[in-house]
Amino acid sequence: MKRGQISIFIIVGIIIISAIALTLVFRSEVVPEIGGKPETNPNRFLESCMEDKVKEGIEKISIQGGYITHSLNKPFKFEDEKETIDISYLCYTQSYYVPCINQEPVLIKHLTDELEEYISDEVKNCLDGLSLNLDKEGYNVDAKYDGFDVALMPNKVSIELDNKMILTKAGETSIKEDFKVLIPTRFYDLALVVQEIISQEAEYCHFETLGYMLFYPQFDIDKFTTGESTIIYTIEHRDSKERFRFAVRSCVMPPGF
Repeated sequence: MKRGQISIFIIVGIIIISAIALTLVFRSEVVPEIGGKPETNPNRFLESCMEDKVKEGIEKISIQGGYITHSLNKPFKFEDEKETIDISYLCYTQSYYVPCINQEPVLIKHLTDELEEYISDEVKNCLDGLSLNLDKEGYNVDAKYDGFDVALMPNKVSIELDNKMILTKAGETSIKEDFKVLIPTRFYDLALVVQEIISQEAEYCHFETLGYMLFYPQFDIDKFTTGESTIIYTIEHRDSKERFRFAVRSCVMPPGF
């Protein structure tokens, strides 16, 4: 056999081996799917099902000062907005001269609880929808659900379900459990800014917005004082355009001063 022919065979062999290796790499990166069908992947299904409700809850909680409903609030309407919103006080005092009291010392935990309550029915509905979807695909579904946990994280919200699904089809059984859904949001990042503002208002009766924005240019902070000396803060993440708005009443001077 001529040397040139040997070289050709070697090159062809290398190409075949490389193609096989690339195929294996790509296959390893594919998310495992029930029955090999993308539409029955549980995490994808649940993310698609829950995303709108989660984002709706985050927006509602954020624009109302960290609560779905709360009695300690300031009803207010900005000129460029269509409706009056009950904006909750996160730092408040009825007295004159004295600093406000932080109403939610563990703010992240509080926001997590509010969001969990808001989406709880939807989480169960989405799991029921997943079971129904799998049943239509020909699976026998034995499902168990024991609740879920929400965690606020940088750039996202994590929803971890305590559940188990035993799926049987064509004599084969598989178990899917503890699904996890990730929804992109700046909710946590905004909450950290809110915590810092509340902390400084409670200690110094003031928060320096310009200085903070200089160090953290990804945030835009607006500070508006009403006629009753309530301060309404609006923090916006410049990239996502998500906002968090809340009220403060601190170190207020009596009328006439």
